[in-house]
Amino acid sequence: MIRILCVGLLLVSLSPRPSSADEPVTLENVAPSGKNVADEPVAKEFSLERAGAFLDTASLHWQKSRQCFTCHTNYAYLMARPYLGADTTAHRQVREFAEELVEKRWAEKGPRWDAEVVATAAALAINDAATTGKLHPLTRTALDRIWTVQRDDGGFDWLKCGWPPMENDDEYGAVLAAIAVGSAPENYRSQPQAQVGIAKLQKYLRETKWPTLHHRAMLVWASAAWPELLTAEDRERTLADLSSRQLPDGGWSASSLGDWKRGDDTPQTPDVADGYGTGFVLFVLQKGGVPATDPRIEKGITWLKTNQRESGRWFTRSLHKDNHHFLTHAGSAFAVMALGEAGALPRPETPVSLRQP
Repeated sequence: MIRILCVGLLLVSLSPRPSSADEPVTLENVAPSGKNVADEPVAKEFSLERAGAFLDTASLHWQKSRQCFTCHTNYAYLMARPYLGADTTAHRQVREFAEELVEKRWAEKGPRWDAEVVATAAALAINDAATTGKLHPLTRTALDRIWTVQRDDGGFDWLKCGWPPMENDDEYGAVLAAIAVGSAPENYRSQPQAQVGIAKLQKYLRETKWPTLHHRAMLVWASAAWPELLTAEDRERTLADLSSRQLPDGGWSASSLGDWKRGDDTPQTPDVADGYGTGFVLFVLQKGGVPATDPRIEKGITWLKTNQRESGRWFTRSLHKDNHHFLTHAGSAFAVMALGEAGALPRPETPVSLRQP
């Protein structure tokens, strides 16, 4: 059964690695990615290979052990992996798993939640844009299905597991839908079947009082491909607010992007930079037009290159409670995306040929 996970599950503490030193990570040989822990040593040298291996391992092991998709791991993976190169077995297996969700699971049983539709469409659309540059038929199916689960007010009923920033409020779902539509190749948002839904979504986005800076930042991301979503004044205000939260060491803390209360009654740590905060903000700043040569970006990129852990991940403390810290997975994905936007990664051989039904 394929579903978005809304319960915590234990990870076994093992280092991320394929079955042998020379064998790439696949669904067949993947081992657990290991616990996300704050005291994992910082790597002596920045390594793209380790970053890719961690992302591959975390996503494939989640897929293999849980048979589901989740925002913080394999959806984020589909957005990030093309920055490192998409012509790998691991990427193809995760992509095929998402396509199977749309083609078989939804056709036979329907989506488990409305959120599953929006999140899948977003991941596939972003992946299409970064790989083939063409809208895959199953991505179109997922995008079209967004409008069938949209509320009359233009928003969506979202998962509210108390796990910010992704599964905490309805506003996240609406702005993710905008990212999905804006990112889709072949000018999907001009398609006749999407016009009524797009008009309702735009109205919702205009009238929403955004609960967090994080979601305002997502709107900047969406507006990079869909400029009508945001005025220049609002874009610059959000970019300035994001910049003001940069810490002296060059990084950002995820907890500084919203007023989230923790489920374990411990304080957040807005003065401690982490992978998600730094990677996400750097990615959005660049999507918002800040050049890679800007000192804010340069300091942030330096933070990423000097704070990668030995496993290849970038640690992020959970915004909910000190347990599995799965936000580390999304943080590591955004770290790669930020590095890619800054031109700090080798250019992958793209586009790749993905399966067409």
